[in-house]
Amino acid sequence: MNFKASIQIMPIEALLDPQGKAVTGSMKNLGLSEITHVRIGKNIHLQVEAKDEKEASAKVEMACKKLLCNEIMESYTFSIVPA
Repeated sequence: MNFKASIQIMPIEALLDPQGKAVTGSMKNLGLSEITHVRIGKNIHLQVEAKDEKEASAKVEMACKKLLCNEIMESYTFSIVPA
């Protein structure tokens, strides 16, 4: 079976997000001072071949832990749907 995975990776809350801070400052310059605390992350989409959703989930989890996410500085969540 084929599955589609959508992975969201964000800097952990305890770390400064320089990109987010720069965008927050730019919002004020654009007259959008109501928009604050911007955080910038990554959104990754993959296709996974697996016998079932549980196996697909395990493969995505391994990809996140071993390659896609630096767990010292980032956290991740993901969802999986049949392709």
